[in-house]
Amino acid sequence: MAMKNEWVKVFTSEDFYRSELVRQALIDNEIDAVIINKQGFPYRIGEVEVHVAQADFERAMALIIANDL
Repeated sequence: MAMKNEWVKVFTSEDFYRSELVRQALIDNEIDAVIINKQGFPYRIGEVEVHVAQADFERAMALIIANDL
């Protein structure tokens, strides 16, 4: 049976740019990360989430906490 690479949420913000900074910090530390933009248009109301692979969850959270992101 093949394993699926499941993604989990590690960060949420209403600020797209802050979410992008978190995503980039994760990528810079060799943790694959994606943004899921749930903001509505045209007013950009809603949340932007950063997700990582489930296997990277603990490393990602440690990095976010250690860097006060």
